[in-house]
Amino acid sequence: MKFGIMVNEGPYQHQASDTAYQFAKAVLAKGHEVYRVFFYHDGVNNGTRLTVPPQDDRNIVTRWSELAAKHNLDLVVCVAAAQRRGLLDESEAKRHGRDANNIAAGFRISGLGQLVEAGIQADRMVVFGD
Repeated sequence: MKFGIMVNEGPYQHQASDTAYQFAKAVLAKGHEVYRVFFYHDGVNNGTRLTVPPQDDRNIVTRWSELAAKHNLDLVVCVAAAQRRGLLDESEAKRHGRDANNIAAGFRISGLGQLVEAGIQADRMVVFGD
């Protein structure tokens, strides 16, 4: 089965990101496919490389990056939600005259069309967070 996953909450203020990550791991372990993980609203904060949790806490951003690298996952951050929250890749930073980017490894910024496509291509679309 092919799954699309949508994450609407940030990595440390709600359990949605942790649960989505565990769900994605379980789906992949069972031999299913994750077509795309789309981060929307505060969920885009899962994609910042500048998150520095305490050493004894889980690093959710790194977990997503490592899972994406291991399974060739498409981690997409909504461009409009990302810009509102100061999350930029190199291209968006240049386009808006900013001197730095902060997108984590394995994530990319794109539009809502990627969410629509995931909904069409996936057998099931699972949403985590409000």
